[in-house]
Amino acid sequence: MSSLRFVYGPVPSRRLGRSLGVNPIPFKTCNYSCVYCQLGRTLHLTNRRQDFFRKEEILDEILYAVEVNRGKIDYVTFVGEGEPTLNKNLGWLVRRARETGIPVAVITNGALLYREDVRYDLMGADVVLPSLDTAIERTFRVLNRPHRELHIDRIIEGMMEFRRSFEGKLWFEVMLVKGVNDSEEELESLKRVFDRINPDRIYINIPIRPPAEPWVRPPDEEAIVRAKAILGDVIPINFYETGDFSIQGFDDPVEAVVAICRRHPMRLEEIVETLAERFPGVNKSFLEKLKDEGRLKKITYRGKEFFVAPATRFGTPE
Repeated sequence: MSSLRFVYGPVPSRRLGRSLGVNPIPFKTCNYSCVYCQLGRTLHLTNRRQDFFRKEEILDEILYAVEVNRGKIDYVTFVGEGEPTLNKNLGWLVRRARETGIPVAVITNGALLYREDVRYDLMGADVVLPSLDTAIERTFRVLNRPHRELHIDRIIEGMMEFRRSFEGKLWFEVMLVKGVNDSEEELESLKRVFDRINPDRIYINIPIRPPAEPWVRPPDEEAIVRAKAILGDVIPINFYETGDFSIQGFDDPVEAVVAICRRHPMRLEEIVETLAERFPGVNKSFLEKLKDEGRLKKITYRGKEFFVAPATRFGTPE
């Protein structure tokens, strides 16, 4: 099979081990435009579920990637370059992916869980990882910048309804941004919601890669300690992934680099290490040439340089 369009990896995941990523969504198509998103600002803000691609094409790639990576995959993970539940064929894809015998995970912002059809689609997954960064509407508008149809109370009700029926594992993720949702008031409100939902795990994330808006900063250590004290048994994720990113299916180093950076902003050393064995000619000058040609974009965040897709749109530095 030629270069894969919808499937990538397996890649190292801080939550899921070796994860085979599946992207069923066009680049930056989402119902949120989160200020911290590592893929930049949302290019197509929508709350309508659609047939974006032929579901059979996506499934064919999943089956191929599973076969050539048999024994090297912990999860088939639907995550996407936007919000995967906007794909109306997600339920069919989840059910068919499970037939491979590999557990299936779905990483979602959880915004559409108020819809019965979305809840049904996710019932077939082994693990669902929704995001919930705040339980306060005004903060929701600032932090997640949702589609106008979305409101946090309705989203939370949908999450609780899903919890009542879902038999798999439910792992919530909270992204903490300094000065936005890391206060005692914010964390106490989240605690009340989580007490009602009773998730199996809660992960605390911080923005360690370039965010959509340049003013976004990780919380200080005091805020992380506060989050642990208020939310209870949480798992902080404040480190980079370790391990190899698979470049299975790529015969061209340019295609491999562009594909990886499109889905996962990467530092120079990560790219070089990933491609060293198969494409030893990939180095800083090679990446700078791709940048000059418009194939990559370079972003500096907190003193580190990252390479990202050229279509990625970030806010203007202040």
